[in-house]
Amino acid sequence: MNIYVGNLEHQVTEDELKLEFENFGEVSSVKIIKDMYTGESKGFGFVEMPDSANAKTAMSELNGKEIKGRAIRVDEARQRNNRDRGRRNNRGFGSSRGGYGGGRRGY
Repeated sequence: MNIYVGNLEHQVTEDELKLEFENFGEVSSVKIIKDMYTGESKGFGFVEMPDSANAKTAMSELNGKEIKGRAIRVDEARQRNNRDRGRRNNRGFGSSRGGYGGGRRGY
């Protein structure tokens, strides 16, 4: 089961997060999402646990738990269905080509 973990303090490491969840069962992966340019944590991540019963117990026990001064939010991760959902061009707004000629005007 894929678990969303939010409101993470930016200094929390993947190893620290893994230790919290391992108290409830096997953890197959941990990924804290980082800013592409700065490499700093965005304050959320995902934990994968193969046993859904253990995962549900971990979610209920850890939701609201304070880690490094912040109460974390733990919930089942939602499936992403469109990787480009934030881009306007894929929703019919605007164009990636500009729109006002963009070349020589024939003077």
